[in-house]
Amino acid sequence: MNHLPLLDIAIIGLYLLAMMGVGVYFARKGKTADSFTKASGQIPGWAIGLSLFGTFLSSNTFLGVPGKAFGSNWNSYVFSLSLPLAAWIAARYFVPFYRRIGGVSAYEHLEHRFGAWARTYAVACFLLTQMARTGSIFFGIALSLQALTGYDMATIMLVTGVCVTFYTVLGGIEAVIWTDVMQSILLIFGALLVLVLVLIGIPGGVSTVVEAGMQDDKFSLGSWAPDFTSATFWTILLYGLFINLNNFGIDQNYVQRYHTASSEREAHRSLWLSVKVYVPVSLLFFIIGTCLYVYAQVHPDWLDVVRMRVASERLPGVTDAARLSQEAASLTAADLGDKIMPHFIVTNIPVGLTGLLVAAILSAAMSTISSNLNSAATVFLVDLYQRYFNRAATPERSLRVLYLATGGAGLLGTIAGISMIGVRSILDVWWELSGIFAGGMLGLFVLGMASRRANNQAAFIAVIVGILIIIWLTFSKLLPAHLEFLRNPLHVNMTIVVGTLSIFLVGLLVSRFRKLPS
Repeated sequence: MNHLPLLDIAIIGLYLLAMMGVGVYFARKGKTADSFTKASGQIPGWAIGLSLFGTFLSSNTFLGVPGKAFGSNWNSYVFSLSLPLAAWIAARYFVPFYRRIGGVSAYEHLEHRFGAWARTYAVACFLLTQMARTGSIFFGIALSLQALTGYDMATIMLVTGVCVTFYTVLGGIEAVIWTDVMQSILLIFGALLVLVLVLIGIPGGVSTVVEAGMQDDKFSLGSWAPDFTSATFWTILLYGLFINLNNFGIDQNYVQRYHTASSEREAHRSLWLSVKVYVPVSLLFFIIGTCLYVYAQVHPDWLDVVRMRVASERLPGVTDAARLSQEAASLTAADLGDKIMPHFIVTNIPVGLTGLLVAAILSAAMSTISSNLNSAATVFLVDLYQRYFNRAATPERSLRVLYLATGGAGLLGTIAGISMIGVRSILDVWWELSGIFAGGMLGLFVLGMASRRANNQAAFIAVIVGILIIIWLTFSKLLPAHLEFLRNPLHVNMTIVVGTLSIFLVGLLVSRFRKLPS
């Protein structure tokens, strides 16, 4: 890391060694598939809650949320406001359901309800979602570390991928949860540190931020008009409710943690703790983004440097000053969004504290990635390997499959991250991909839980119709101009909403009008 002082390098190195050490420590205990996937149900609720919080608060939040607030306003915070309602529904219906059926996989019961195809479909959607999420998080790490080190983004992703895969393979879910606890504390500290340092650099501090934010409408939660063609308050609220129901209700990352708790009461406790921590902490990152916006207004020379750096990244190899200046002048606040936090860290953080902040960004990312890898490996073992290839797999073979699947998930996630190099916003690309893959899963789950009449045929027809609708919602924007009337008029975040409701309602209608047997 040739752009960082030795002290910062040492801090980052110690952090990575500590994470590796946790994996080595728990490797002694994770000698069975049950301990690797469920920690034998002995994790306290408060630790699971912080782990869930860490899974929510990835580097996409650390970098993407301040970038969104810098480039626009607090519209995306409406996503966080939907969290309590989603958690209430999950605590009332989903947690008791999963604790009662007992199986570690979130998708196994779909086979009993609708047949093997339903289970396989949900698993495919989940694995695609995990790869998209893991890739976007790897990309977020590389985005910040490239600004600090000058190293190639692909190289950064490869090195980070090896580190996080290493301790996840060694320690299983127990290592994931306890590293999540430490990483959650570190990333909250890092966020508070950035906020303080930004405010110190703004004459007048908080009062200046409030005044400038009010003047430029930076605190707006979006339009309150009942319009779903743009990112209004209602569009983001509906998206947040459906995606958080998907998270709390059917995402293997979360369902698996319900099984690590010693009781249903502890599982409920962990769920609500994650919400109580996430809602205010996510607000903290929006505040940071607004503070960075005001900081840029009172330090125009600093903003000009940021613009030139971003212009240089957009035009690699170009040395003509006039062309670079022209590119820099054309950049909007939204164009600078994901770059603004890393560049502030590069230029404004004292030696030693920079290392802590890089460690905080790494912790935000590694917390989510390790969870993604462990849950993807669990699903691969239970829903694919043991279902289709070896129903009578020995405990030793099952553990080896978990190790290999974790490594494979780490490799695929890294490749996905490398493929995202060049996107405009981390948060936008993740929200779009998650809406595409998650809509089908949630609709099928809700249909199975809410309707006793719906059977295999009804569910299959509903999923086919839902997939076609999701494909249209996603790709109709590519239609040529003369077919513009066939394009999807809705905002991209409505994909999961429409996809979920389509599957659910079509399933109900087919069951009712064809009078299919229950």
